[in-house]
Amino acid sequence: MLLGGCALAMALPVGCKPGDYRREADTAATGIIRQKQLEALGREEPFTIEKPADTLRRRLINAQKLAISHAASKGATDLKPIEHWPDDDYLEQGTGETDGLLVIEPGVPLKLMLKDALRVAAGSSRDYQSQKENVYRAALDLDLERDAFRTTWTAVSSNSVSYDPGVDPEVSGIDSSNDIGLTQRFRNGITLTGAITLDVVKLLSQDHASSNALSADASVEIPLLRGSGAHIVAEPLTQAERDAVYAIYTFERFKRTFAVDIASDYLAVLQQLDRIKNEEDNYESLVLTVRQVRRESEAGRQSQIEVDRALQDELQARQRWISAQQSYESRLDSFKVTLGLPADADIELDRDELERLADGVRASLPERSDPLAATEEALPADAPVTLVVPNREGAGPMELEVPVATTIALDNRLDLRIAQGEVYDAQRRVVTAADALRAELTLLGRASAGEGRSLSSAGDADEFDPKFHEGFYDALITIDLPIERTRERNAYRNSLINLQRAVRDLQSTEDQVKLNVRNILRDLLEFRESLHIQAGAVELARDRVRSTNMLLQAGRGSIRNALDAKDDLVQSQNSLTAALVSYLIAELEIQRDMGVLEVNEQGLWQTYNPQETSDDSNHDINE
Repeated sequence: MLLGGCALAMALPVGCKPGDYRREADTAATGIIRQKQLEALGREEPFTIEKPADTLRRRLINAQKLAISHAASKGATDLKPIEHWPDDDYLEQGTGETDGLLVIEPGVPLKLMLKDALRVAAGSSRDYQSQKENVYRAALDLDLERDAFRTTWTAVSSNSVSYDPGVDPEVSGIDSSNDIGLTQRFRNGITLTGAITLDVVKLLSQDHASSNALSADASVEIPLLRGSGAHIVAEPLTQAERDAVYAIYTFERFKRTFAVDIASDYLAVLQQLDRIKNEEDNYESLVLTVRQVRRESEAGRQSQIEVDRALQDELQARQRWISAQQSYESRLDSFKVTLGLPADADIELDRDELERLADGVRASLPERSDPLAATEEALPADAPVTLVVPNREGAGPMELEVPVATTIALDNRLDLRIAQGEVYDAQRRVVTAADALRAELTLLGRASAGEGRSLSSAGDADEFDPKFHEGFYDALITIDLPIERTRERNAYRNSLINLQRAVRDLQSTEDQVKLNVRNILRDLLEFRESLHIQAGAVELARDRVRSTNMLLQAGRGSIRNALDAKDDLVQSQNSLTAALVSYLIAELEIQRDMGVLEVNEQGLWQTYNPQETSDDSNHDINE
């Protein structure tokens, strides 16, 4: 333990509380995280694992009077300290309200826009918090490995009171031994230890004689073959340094994936809400149609069969409307839980968010000629058929050429960087395993001077001089020939096997990156085409509904045609919304899978501009 901070306080009468140790660990961990953020990402961002004292979850439970089973449902700050609780202020602390912009009004549902949902998820999601804690644990592990190469101090004081009435004259006294030592390990394998001991003896009987003595002891251990060299000795530290970077990479990759997942779930709820509106409009329209058909049936212009057919479609429309409502409620509840909020919280999403995002998609897609547009003249039945193959005409900004998108992904995907780093790690482990096959040659040295004191030496002259010229010095060389190395031999062979596995894992990750990019680019093309197709289908279905209604009102239409037109309109509207949501999510997914979707500590993303060159590839931990 370092003789500083809490360690120094413990060496003094004032002592150090568990909370002080916690804060000292936090200081060390956050310093390492900032350092590794710069190393891995080239930037710093705020990072803490402490939850706010007044979270949105807690405020919802209190404001909406939601049922809970335990105080922990609101958060750790609502727990009562148990008996012997060591950290007085831990359960009372908070880092500030991260969602303070969200105002909860009594009796009014809390409305969440997409950016609000992203912020709430970053502050309340349990998965998000667990990922942050993984980074923190990696930082603490690194701090422990660094501690192995720090100067370590020890301070021990031993005091005893002795009384022996069986001798004449009787003897009583105080014997105090105070030892201060240090240990220093260097990255080349050399280990130094030293100690200074002060003995104080005081008789409480006879002539109250006393005696003091100062002694010193030091030793050195120097490995010369096996176990020597910084690349061997500091290997655990090297790996811990890299693991901390991997943790940063993993968390950054998680943030990007998590943000896309939250957006996908949010839009899925809105899509379901849009389906309710479509089914509701269809249901109302069919109710009106049934009324009209009944009137015409009473006038003798429609048969009872047509009335029953219309009524059956009305019942089916009602069933779909009810089903859409229940599906929406179920999706919304699941989304609340994903955000880390109670499922019974009164929350609604912003209905206008989907339309705003849709406007953004329409604005980003260039104008193009419509290959499906009807010609002015009907072609002969035997005219050649020319199919228009989907192409890049009218492509959105994220629909990059496959080689370009693949290159960007290979340069920026953080999980691929981890796989690349693990190949280098496996190579280092081969070197370490090979070192263990060598002979061991160690040089040991020791020096001691001075002597201790006891009650029997009380009254001797005070001796604070260790008298180094009368000290004891020795040196020792130990040799362990590599005669039995079965365990080390097998470990070396396994290290080579692990290297091959790491290579295969890298190849698999690289191929998966390419596959992800290619698949999402195909999805973008398909969803863009679907947007155009479904937009045309909606307009066509609306025209059919208008036409069939007019014919029906004129007494020249078919009920079946009118009902089919209404059903087709609902399906087309739902399909158009699905295509829009799919395209929006695919745009986020391609940015995520190219590794260029920047997400800040609040969970908000910044859309990638393909015209700008990302510099993430400049940070290589293998350099």
